[in-house]
Amino acid sequence: MTDKTYSGFIAIVGPTNAGKSTLMNRIMGRKVSIVSHKVQTTRTRLRAVKMVGARQLIFVDTPGVFKPSRRLDRAMVGAAMDAVSDADAILLVLDAQKGVTDTVRNLIEKIKGNQNLFVALNKADAIRKQDLLPIAAELSQMVDFKEIFMISALKNDGVQQMLDSLAAVMPESPYLFDTKDASDVPDALYLSELTREKIYKYVHQELPYHINVLTERVEVDDEGVLDIYQKIAVQNEAHKKIVIGRGGAQLKKIGTAARRDIQEQWDVNARLHLFVRVEPDWENKAENYAEQGLEFKK
Repeated sequence: MTDKTYSGFIAIVGPTNAGKSTLMNRIMGRKVSIVSHKVQTTRTRLRAVKMVGARQLIFVDTPGVFKPSRRLDRAMVGAAMDAVSDADAILLVLDAQKGVTDTVRNLIEKIKGNQNLFVALNKADAIRKQDLLPIAAELSQMVDFKEIFMISALKNDGVQQMLDSLAAVMPESPYLFDTKDASDVPDALYLSELTREKIYKYVHQELPYHINVLTERVEVDDEGVLDIYQKIAVQNEAHKKIVIGRGGAQLKKIGTAARRDIQEQWDVNARLHLFVRVEPDWENKAENYAEQGLEFKK
């Protein structure tokens, strides 16, 4: 008699800047999703596999849900909703400091049909415990959530208990992925995301939302050093000047930080070659969505 195995999909959803990417990285014990203080940083559905005992949890970290205005925004919100429709369980991640907003209420209306709904009140360490109870009570009145967790993804408080509860509702199934904890983000996209994260860090205007990073090719020399060639697409010459900086200083800072991250994450030696190109209509090109796993909507 063989031991039973369990495997299922968990969609992580929530408003922008609720800490979903930080939580995903905490669950996996390494960076799989870029983190920024700016909203709407996660553009694609990042999938990661986590084993909890004999149970396989396949997490889909979706773009944050917000009111879309641009084509890219609509594709991101569409990706989040698609992930929800296929999920065996849904984990709604909220910023406990912000409580139940209109965005949260609208999102709950869209996901309430799933029978395995959970809430993670993230950043719970930042407010008093007596202030958390009214938030949990309000959520409980809206939907019969299976469980509401008080966690801190940053400090790893309450995360393991949450994983145990999510694992308990996974359906009996053969393992859908290899049993090693891993992310299935394509290498080229992962490299692009690391560089985009550094642009978010060092460029403080609204500019990052109008930038795309594309890994065009990766070559390996005779000594095993990676040569990574990436294009940074911007909308106009003014944006190009901002990204490059005076004497190329800004671009060098971005490249150095991204290269260091790549070397640490992959344990390799690498050279990163960044080229800034003006492409006013990059948001209207289907190929830029395909690399990010998003659907191009006309």
